[in-house]
Amino acid sequence: MGGSIVAIGMGLAAIGAGIGVGTIGGKALEAIARQPEAIGDIRANMILTAALVEGAALIAILMAFLVK
Repeated sequence: MGGSIVAIGMGLAAIGAGIGVGTIGGKALEAIARQPEAIGDIRANMILTAALVEGAALIAILMAFLVK
């Protein structure tokens, strides 16, 4: 029973990260389309935010694995 709960937690963390990174990318593209001259700043912020989301998802997956 414990293994299946851990698997569900890991799956939810991965799905949440995927949704978050997808939203970040979509909003960044919208911002670039509205203000093409700010592409450098937008890209840098997008990469930083995506890295933070992926880091949080990795921590959630590791915590779910360790709690098992």
